Amino acid sequence: MNAVRAWLPPGKNCGLCGEDSCKSFLKMINSSRKSYSDCPYYSEQQRSADPNELTGIETKAIYPQRDVLGHEYDFVLEPLPGEISARKIVLPFRPDMVEKMDIKKGDYVLGRPMGAGCPIPHVLQVIEAEQVTGLLYTWVVGPKYSRDHQVKDVVAYHMIGFEGIASHIKNEPAFGCRVTFLPGFCMMSLNHTGLVNMVLEKSCGLHVRLEDIRILAGKD
Repeated sequence: MNAVRAWLPPGKNCGLCGEDSCKSFLKMINSSRKSYSDCPYYSEQQRSADPNELTGIETKAIYPQRDVLGHEYDFVLEPLPGEISARKIVLPFRPDMVEKMDIKKGDYVLGRPMGAGCPIPHVLQVIEAEQVTGLLYTWVVGPKYSRDHQVKDVVAYHMIGFEGIASHIKNEPAFGCRVTFLPGFCMMSLNHTGLVNMVLEKSCGLHVRLEDIRILAGKD
């Protein structure tokens, strides 16, 4: 028989509920100063159910030892503290569209990372848009946003780089070396490879930036 448990926030510490952390949010829930619906990750399914019943929703990602194609990875790339996914740096195939479509901070952009080997279009939230180069610094937010928000479709983009915190480390990233990593948000669980051009040791872990991104397409 399954144990009964209350719904829990996903541990992203995004701050969108008004609290500094998910732990603080739960304390506010327990003191009746917040409600479950204040968390943006509390879905309509949970709102219509008793929060004390088992939901069947995982609150923490479980990563396999190998990706979907059987590759081992050096580490998982997870969000910087308080962010919703690892940062993804992209360049639309037509960089001039950033200016023409007036893409700016806070916008949602749809496109597929052509050339890298990924078949899935991604919905990205823009952190910063460079009008001169066309580079977009983004978070991956998932396909639901293409239904719930106005999205600007750039169709295709080059995958330039990633930035985040290395976790589940098997081989520690080193400056100038090519590594394999699994983006924590990757819906296909596909191993990526990139060159490390920044490693900073912080209290939250190893802050890593990677460029020259490719996807491993076959088994060794």
